[in-house]
Amino acid sequence: MITSQLKNDIDRLWTEFWTGGITNPLTVIEQISFLMFARLLDLDETRFEKMAQRLGKSPHKNFSPDQQTLRWKSWSEYGGDEMLRHVRDQVFPHLRDLGGRNTTFGEYMKDATCLIPKASLLVSAVVQINALPLGNSDIKGDLYEYMLSKLSTAGINGQFRTPRHIIKLMVDLLDPGPTEIVGDPACGTGGFLVGTMEYLRRKYSSPEMVETLGDGTRSYPGDLLEPYREHLQNGMFHGFDFDVTMLRIAAMNLMLHGVENPDIHYQDTLSKQFPEKFGRQAEDCFDVILANPPFKGSLAEDDVHPSLLKRVKTRKTELLFVTLILRMLKNGGRSATIVPDGVLFGSSRAHVALRQHLIDDNQLEAVISLPSGVFKPYAGVSTAIVVFAKGGRTDEVLFYDVQSDGFSLDDKRQEIAANNLPDVLAQYRTWCERKGDFSDRMAKAFEIPAEEIRAHKYDLSINRYKESAREELKFDPPRVILERMKALEAEIQADVGGLVGMLK
Repeated sequence: MITSQLKNDIDRLWTEFWTGGITNPLTVIEQISFLMFARLLDLDETRFEKMAQRLGKSPHKNFSPDQQTLRWKSWSEYGGDEMLRHVRDQVFPHLRDLGGRNTTFGEYMKDATCLIPKASLLVSAVVQINALPLGNSDIKGDLYEYMLSKLSTAGINGQFRTPRHIIKLMVDLLDPGPTEIVGDPACGTGGFLVGTMEYLRRKYSSPEMVETLGDGTRSYPGDLLEPYREHLQNGMFHGFDFDVTMLRIAAMNLMLHGVENPDIHYQDTLSKQFPEKFGRQAEDCFDVILANPPFKGSLAEDDVHPSLLKRVKTRKTELLFVTLILRMLKNGGRSATIVPDGVLFGSSRAHVALRQHLIDDNQLEAVISLPSGVFKPYAGVSTAIVVFAKGGRTDEVLFYDVQSDGFSLDDKRQEIAANNLPDVLAQYRTWCERKGDFSDRMAKAFEIPAEEIRAHKYDLSINRYKESAREELKFDPPRVILERMKALEAEIQADVGGLVGMLK
């Protein structure tokens, strides 16, 4: 867990970039990421040297013998102007050369450019990054998450993260396993993929290996994941996005959380090119998909793959993404996806067709209605988490009306005591085990038969089915009310008579 001191260190580094002329938060994170990556390359080289010495192998991995001046430990000691020239003209070209390697981070680094304008800013950043505990895999992940949280106060160009506690709930709902394949067709900064890795580390840690830190939080080593290491590092995590900056941040985010080679690519997954370039991932591939795809927007039909339009003829991205996710899942694969409320009750032919497809051709399990303030300060749109599995058919759907997610629902989003999210998970698991009674439609969690949903044109809005407590109102008999009115009228007449007497 990141300490207050480390938070202060990141805040100070962030402020120096801001005052140094780099004010776009995405650019700040990207430039800090490049420098952190440069230091991590050096740390990795040092570890490799020690191992190679024991094994009697060549000690060079990231740097050849004539590239030793490109290592962090070498140039971080340079003076300001010399450091800036060396980093700009030597170190960053080396990072771009890594782009020739057939790895995710090669792709991530191939366009790396130093945008730091002043030597003094670079020196200060290097000194502060050098002091960060990047050798600790747990802490470096938390450090990066804290940097990403800066986006939650920035809201640049509509880019913002799904709140971490919402991600955690969605991952917990799906309970991904270490042998499964996990994807996100609109991955942004990689939050859902990172959340999955964190979930696995919590679940697959020996109790005696869990460390309680000074602030009371726990550190999970994930030691029981060792048999699955190859799959975790190279085959489990897949993400796509059409924003290069976000992809770079996602790649770094995953690396700092212990996933060294995730499958992260620049690609519009709704386009015709997706199946052509990534045929394996585009259809019947994933065990688990977690997503918060773009809500607003319409695409030209010519740009959308025909297989999606065949199922749901629309230009709306929020409908197309759900259709895409169903196509990408294996039979029996499952998803938790955030959708705007309009997807649940929209009356257009495409809206109804999508909901019919979810219920009649697949297994829609849950509709979890979220408060409208979850995504503030960027948007107050009402949303829901839909949980579904590919194939089969739906018999009942669990609805849950979340009133509070543990934070105030205004723009400040301050932490509060009221929080329904733990109960969401508990009720969902109870429902999946077919335990408990979910017939009370006045409760937060209740189930609705699929036949009733079909009868209402596949409407999935919670207000369609939720019932409110009704208080029986009692009224006096009409004769009593009339007598009361006559008495009031007599009082009024008496008062008027008194006023008339005063005027004489």
